[in-house]
Amino acid sequence: MIPELGALALAAAGGAAWAVRGRSAQVFAPSIWHGNRERRAVALTFDDGPSAGTGDILEALHGVGARATFFQCGLNVERHPEWAQAVSAAGHEVGNHTWSHRRLDFASREVMRGELGQAQSILTEVHGTAPRWFRAPFGVRWIGLGEAQGQLGLMGAMWTCMGRDWKLPAGAVAKRVMDRAENGAIVCLHDGRGVLEGADVRETVAAVRRITRELKAEGWEMVRLSDFV
Repeated sequence: MIPELGALALAAAGGAAWAVRGRSAQVFAPSIWHGNRERRAVALTFDDGPSAGTGDILEALHGVGARATFFQCGLNVERHPEWAQAVSAAGHEVGNHTWSHRRLDFASREVMRGELGQAQSILTEVHGTAPRWFRAPFGVRWIGLGEAQGQLGLMGAMWTCMGRDWKLPAGAVAKRVMDRAENGAIVCLHDGRGVLEGADVRETVAAVRRITRELKAEGWEMVRLSDFV
């Protein structure tokens, strides 16, 4: 019986981990991780901004006529509203990425409501419209998140492909993304590093320049989440 109980415990732990961080999990809150599989399009998404590097990413996207979705942290928006506004002014979509980029596992319902609500408030003020999408920092969901999202009219958004651009060089990031390009793919990149002031996103910028050129050359559309979900 002991081996069997151990196996059950491991299975339960694995299930709990999937519920918290599994990209397709819907246990704690509704979310999507893939777009329209019938359309030759990918959604480039950027977390943790805005930062001083956001403008360079916008320039790279503009150069190929791409549209994207930026999940902005409220604290970064408060610091740099002009960088935040540049995103929506360029025709891109803005999503909620909490106020302080706090992990939500083990957070109380009150904390979650505050993190999402405070961010939603400043994002609505700065951009003139309330975000539709929410991405949890580190992809971590928890009990009560669905209630918080519902109160603010937010749908969760995970990803199909993680670029790992916070740790890999530009060439490796681009290869990860291009190797995983498929109809409806949602790509997660970063135009900030949490709420770190002065974040260095040069490798991300270099990767985005390469990714967008290669995607365009191969005939991919680059769209906002709301364009194909």
